[in-house]
Amino acid sequence: MKRKPILLFVFPAFVLALLTGARIATFLLGAYPASPTMWWIWLELRPLSITFWQQVDLYAGGSMVLDAVILLAAAIVCWNACRVRRSAAFFLTNHVALLFAGLMIASSSHSETASTIAALPAPSGLSFSLMVDFTWENSLVLILGFAACAYCHVAFLREARLHGETLAVRLIALRRDF
Repeated sequence: MKRKPILLFVFPAFVLALLTGARIATFLLGAYPASPTMWWIWLELRPLSITFWQQVDLYAGGSMVLDAVILLAAAIVCWNACRVRRSAAFFLTNHVALLFAGLMIASSSHSETASTIAALPAPSGLSFSLMVDFTWENSLVLILGFAACAYCHVAFLREARLHGETLAVRLIALRRDF
C-alpha cells in the first residue's frame, strides 16, 4: 500500500486552518463588532491560537497581509514535505504540527506541562499546580494529532520494511550472481 500525501497533510492543514480561521475571525470581528456570531466564532477559535498570533503581531507589526503570507508559506512547506520521497520530511511535519498544537493548547491554558493537574515542588519547597484545559475542541485537536502521528509511524515503518525487503532481495541476487 502506497502512502497518500493528502492523508499526511490533513493534520498540518487542520492546524493551519485553525490559525487561519482565528485570523479571519479577528478581521471580521473588527469589521462587524456588534455581531454576536462574530464574537462567538472569535471566542471559540481564540484559545487555540492566541499566543501564536500575539507573538507574530509583536514581531510583524500586526499586518494581516503578512499573516496571510506566513500561513500560505507554511501550507506550501507542509504540502511539499508530505509529497517528498524521503519519509523523514512528512514524519517531522506531522510531529511538529502536533507539538505546535499541544503548545498552543498548553499556553492558552496558562500552563507549562501537559498533565491534567500536577503538583510540582519548586526549588524553594513551595508547591504549585498546573492545569491544562481539556475542552472538546482541545481534545479533538489532540486526538486528530495523535491519529496523524500514528499514520505517519505506520507509513514510515511500512516504507522501512519494504526498503529492507528490497535490499534483501538485491543482496540475494548479488550473492547468486557471484
